[in-house]
Amino acid sequence: MNAYHRQQFFLKSTLRGNSLVQILIYTNLILFTLMVLHGTVLGLGMQAIMNPPPRLLVHWGGQYWPMVLENGEWWRCITYAFTHGGLIHLGFNMVVLYQVGPLLESEIGWSRLLTVYIFATIIATVAGLFWHPMTVVVGASGAIFGMIGFSVSYYHRVGGNIGLQRRNFMFQWALMAFVFGIFVGADNAAHLGGAIAGAALGWFMPVSIRNQRKTETLFKRIAILCSLITIISLIFIPLSWLFG
Repeated sequence: MNAYHRQQFFLKSTLRGNSLVQILIYTNLILFTLMVLHGTVLGLGMQAIMNPPPRLLVHWGGQYWPMVLENGEWWRCITYAFTHGGLIHLGFNMVVLYQVGPLLESEIGWSRLLTVYIFATIIATVAGLFWHPMTVVVGASGAIFGMIGFSVSYYHRVGGNIGLQRRNFMFQWALMAFVFGIFVGADNAAHLGGAIAGAALGWFMPVSIRNQRKTETLFKRIAILCSLITIISLIFIPLSWLFG
């Protein structure tokens, strides 16, 4: 088995069981399916699958800063990362998450990975506030760029052959995602904000096993908080329909 196949086997094997990456992917798929079904009922047909209109995206948790600032819908700062603007958008993001997520989760654990994911999600949308505050924004790419940015700086600090190989592997995905984003008109503000947020965490995240153990309790508490915020935010999607 050559190096490439060993790496692919490793990545796939880490998705066994109830990993965080699995949960994130399933959540994205479920939310997209529900949105498409809703769009189909509304008579949108294939548009609901390939190019949902902004109104439908906002209805299903898309980020729109005027609604956050004027109506207090803070939860959109999280839910937008689980809403996608079409099948191609969803598919590409989930492929990247499937490729880069398991490697990182096996290295730093689910609690640190979730911390990076949610922190990058928030910073990515804040970047959009300054870049294009009147634009409807959806997609997990800000969070994914956060994971990639984290990996580049983290594995650079780890060093050695393995660390540098993994750094380069993540950097390649960053380039591919950036090029793809140019062709589809993706949200570069979210990409940049997420990447910077992730890189900053990667530069300060403990690398040695000893220091990781010292901070294990801290990151588990942060991860629990992130989990609660995410779950509550997703619940606010249907609640907004009833009380909005």
